[in-house]
Amino acid sequence: MTATHYRPPQGMDNGFNRTVRWLADRGVNLAGAQTLTVTGRASGKPQTVPVNPMPFEGREYLVAPRGVTQWVRNVRVTPTAELRRGRRRRAVRLVEVEPAQRGPIIRAYLDKWGWEVGRFLPEGMTTDPDDETLAAHLEDLPVFEVRS
Repeated sequence: MTATHYRPPQGMDNGFNRTVRWLADRGVNLAGAQTLTVTGRASGKPQTVPVNPMPFEGREYLVAPRGVTQWVRNVRVTPTAELRRGRRRRAVRLVEVEPAQRGPIIRAYLDKWGWEVGRFLPEGMTTDPDDETLAAHLEDLPVFEVRS
């Protein structure tokens, strides 16, 4: 995999992430948000981040609109994780989707959450990309299938 456009959360994004995580941890369904807990690849300690799991064609996916984030790097080393909203916890395995298969999933994700994540997309990509632009950025946006 190539390095991507990763944009770390800053300023208000940090506060927003903390708020969404706090709400999801207390069972509030804010646009489908849940918390993802993965094992740190270097520390071995749990790392938690808010995510938007997305159902698509009978399966569930996680898309990383910021690119190769810490949670993506951690999952690539240890694919077992936990998704949580309130008291509901699910042990899951995250399986990375090959870039050639990501297009329809990313498009559906942007249709649903583009309003929230549009500013994190790679340079030159919008929340409604044409086919050529989307194809050019498939490797920049990791996608994982969520399996029980």
